[in-house]
Amino acid sequence: MDGLVAVELDRRALLRIGGPDRTGFLQNLVSADISRVASGHAVWSALLTPQGKYLADFFIYPAEDSFLLDTEVEFAADLQRRLTLYRLRAKVTIEQPDPALRVFALLGDGAAAAVDLPAEPGACRSLAGGIAAVDPRPVDLGVRLVGERMPELPTARPGSFADWDRARLLAGVPDGTRDLVVEKTTLLEAGFDELGGVDFAKGCYVGQELTARMKYRGLLKKRLLPVEIEGETPPLGTPLMGADGREAGEMRSACGELGLALVRLEALDQELTAGASRLRVRRPAWLPPG
Repeated sequence: MDGLVAVELDRRALLRIGGPDRTGFLQNLVSADISRVASGHAVWSALLTPQGKYLADFFIYPAEDSFLLDTEVEFAADLQRRLTLYRLRAKVTIEQPDPALRVFALLGDGAAAAVDLPAEPGACRSLAGGIAAVDPRPVDLGVRLVGERMPELPTARPGSFADWDRARLLAGVPDGTRDLVVEKTTLLEAGFDELGGVDFAKGCYVGQELTARMKYRGLLKKRLLPVEIEGETPPLGTPLMGADGREAGEMRSACGELGLALVRLEALDQELTAGASRLRVRRPAWLPPG
């Protein structure tokens, strides 16, 4: 991407988690290590069912006396309700920020330096009325900015959601429920291990047992991976067929010739089709060989 591009992510919403028990409260619920947020880093994390299936994913940023949780706008109210059910006697507040905050992305070489941050996943600092954080996943997705308005960055040009979407698909990372199925997807299928969204040393959290069992017993059979599309962009949910004539997976989000698909591991090296289109699985940089 040439130069810096600033994009408003208007499909995102914020929740503020406050109160003296906020670190322990979230630590016992979500997949990432919240002690990293308490020490000033942003993390990417998920809330699971007790059976270890996906409910929601989000970014968590440190704020002055609280955490800011950045999630999908359509599911923010439901996530707030679910977290409130777990609150019990904990001294925790879960509310929408007032005034409302917006989420932006700054993409391109030098994005972190443009807001005085080191180019390290999860590095963050306060801005006037908000937060700037390098995307905490080990991919090149620039900086996420939270505030009432986009900070003035004279070197950045305005971009569209498609600019961000293509950068995300090139990096091979999921975008919430566009790629992950509520009460069905598991974290390891979606790359949370390699992308830093789950911590296997932090102790128990909701859904931890299945997640750990899949990792240590080698039970993973499918992965969400980037694909290059030749032909029409297949609709969400289109079945993928392998060269052996067997169903090989399912199409998820896409933008033009780039997409993500859930693919059976045994079919990774096959030529795949989705309807009349042909797909080639691309190994993302964050996925180790093997």
